[in-house]
Amino acid sequence: MNYSTKINSEGFAIINNFYTENEIEKLISLIENKTENNSENSTFRKSQDLFAIRQFHKEIPETLNFIFNENLKQIIDSNFGKGFFITKSIYFDKPEKSNWFVAYHQDLTISVDKKIDIENFENWTVKQNQYAVQPPKEILENNFTIRIHIDKTTKDNGALKVINNSHSKGILRIENLDFENEVETICEIEKGGIMIMKPLLFHASNKTTNNERRRVIHIEFSKQQLPNGLEWSEKTILN
Repeated sequence: MNYSTKINSEGFAIINNFYTENEIEKLISLIENKTENNSENSTFRKSQDLFAIRQFHKEIPETLNFIFNENLKQIIDSNFGKGFFITKSIYFDKPEKSNWFVAYHQDLTISVDKKIDIENFENWTVKQNQYAVQPPKEILENNFTIRIHIDKTTKDNGALKVINNSHSKGILRIENLDFENEVETICEIEKGGIMIMKPLLFHASNKTTNNERRRVIHIEFSKQQLPNGLEWSEKTILN
């Protein structure tokens, strides 16, 4: 299953029927069991428009055996190679009546363990003792993200929109994209499907209009050593 040509040229690939119904139901069960007992946890964020679990793979590590089945390990090895590890993960639950929308953007920051003055590491932030920074584009260009769809996702419940091949243009301000001459794709994905994407791909999502829930597990990967003793704060090496 080689999608590397499409990922490199378009910035993303969609693979439907990736997880079985049984695997998805097991993930849902593990997530629901955890969320019922952790409403005060600082990594759990809840509003009427969005429920999110940050550091998902650390908060619910029991899910990893189901997420990283032989299928996913093979996809990562055949499309990216060996040595990749998790650098960040978030679980998103967009409820049926959600008005949450996200404007076009690139994923420009990484989560790190501390703040150090390093050349070309910019725009530092800290939230709940979690440092984030924008690294040089070369680091972002070599990373990738996998999004696991727990629900069927369509244009009516906030499927991602992407600008094809926009990842190849480096770090850009959105106003510097020539929308008249760009190709936009709405990434509709079946329950149990995955989307692989590059961090610099411009992506957005609309409000939900069809009263259907949208749950996604978002996992970011790298195999790069950060400089000057800086470390990925959520780094988890895959077995």
